Amino acid sequence: MLSPVTIGQPPGRCAGSVRNNELMTTTEAPYIHPTASADEGAQIGAGTKVWHLSYVRSGAKVGRDCNLGRNVYVDPGAVVGDRCKIQNNVSVYVGVTLEDEVFVGPSAVFTNDLNPRAAKEDWTVTPTLVRRGATIGGGVTVVCGVEIGEYAFVAAGAVVTKDVEAYRLVVGNPARPVAWVNRDGDVVSRASERPEDGVLKA
Repeated sequence: MLSPVTIGQPPGRCAGSVRNNELMTTTEAPYIHPTASADEGAQIGAGTKVWHLSYVRSGAKVGRDCNLGRNVYVDPGAVVGDRCKIQNNVSVYVGVTLEDEVFVGPSAVFTNDLNPRAAKEDWTVTPTLVRRGATIGGGVTVVCGVEIGEYAFVAAGAVVTKDVEAYRLVVGNPARPVAWVNRDGDVVSRASERPEDGVLKA
C-alpha cells in the first residue's frame, strides 16, 4: 500500500516492520528532502527516501523502501517497484517500468521515443521494462523498446539496443553478452549456454 507524502520531515525511527518475501520492509512514512518535490497525486511507498533536488511528478508510482538520489526525475506514468535504488542524475520517463529491487547507477539514461523531434506534435511512447533485481550500471544508455531480464547486469557505459536475457552480463556499445551472473551479481560462467538455475539462483 502506498502512503501519503510528507515533505521536509527528517527520516525518523521505523514505526515498525513487516516481513515480505523474506525481506524486511519499513512502515515509516516516505521522506521527501526539503529541496525535492513531489506533486500531489504522486504515489510514494512507505520507507522510500527522495533526496536533494529530485522531482516525482503526479501520476508517477514509486514503491516501498526505495532510495532516489540527488536530481532524480520520475515522470507521470513511470513505475518504480519496491526496494529500488536510483543513483544521482537519472530520469525515469513515462513508458519505463522498473520492477522490484532494480539498481540504476548514476547518470544512466532511459529513453521513450524512437524517433524524437523537437517540433513533432504527435509521438508514440515506446516502453522499456527492467525486470526484478536487474542492475543498470553508471552511464548506461537504454534505448527504448527493450526488456532487461531479471537479475541481468548491464555494465557501466553500455548502450542497450536489444533485449537482455535474465542473469546475463552485457558490456559495450552496443551491449553484448559476455557472461552469466547470479543473484548477487557474481560471474558464475562465461560459457554461451545458460547455467542451471541452481547456479544462477544460489
